[in-house]
Amino acid sequence: MRGGKYIKKINSVQNWLPFDQVLDNGIIKLKNNSYVKIIKIIPINFNLKSNLEKEAILNSYKIFLKTCNFDIQILIQSNKEDLSKHISKIKNKAKNEKENIKSLSDNYIKFIQEMNIDKKSSSKNFYILIKEIPQNKKNNVDFEKIIFDKLQDKYFNIKECLSRCGNVVIDISEKEQTEKILYSFFNSRKNLIEM
Repeated sequence: MRGGKYIKKINSVQNWLPFDQVLDNGIIKLKNNSYVKIIKIIPINFNLKSNLEKEAILNSYKIFLKTCNFDIQILIQSNKEDLSKHISKIKNKAKNEKENIKSLSDNYIKFIQEMNIDKKSSSKNFYILIKEIPQNKKNNVDFEKIIFDKLQDKYFNIKECLSRCGNVVIDISEKEQTEKILYSFFNSRKNLIEM
């Protein structure tokens, strides 16, 4: 209370967010002093595989689950596609065409817009989050290197197993990449820019 008036404490967004900072190597330091690494996965299309390939993929995935003796979190992010550039290209190409081509172009534009409204045209990003909780709390460079090495070991374990399944595993190892991913999750109206 100041001068007989109550002062309302305003909480900032930074107080609400669960992370403290994003380190230069892309690792997120949480407020509870644990560390998180983000891994991006580009999956295979399982439905296009033969039965024999599907069985081999499932066996590799079982090995992945057995060898990951640590906690993981799998996140899937769906984004409605921004078709504005695609639609403008179609309109520009159709300007100088005959009337029947213009009509086909207009019908195609209407079709893809309806598909997009129904969320049938969306992109998906797949991520795995791995966490390391330090045993001894020290605030020095060696300590962060130990955490980084432990997270890297987990990353290589995941990469080896999921690559056997045919997936592409991408190490998010830069601060800017991690910040883009965090931004895309906290601001769902924006699409994630391809990395």
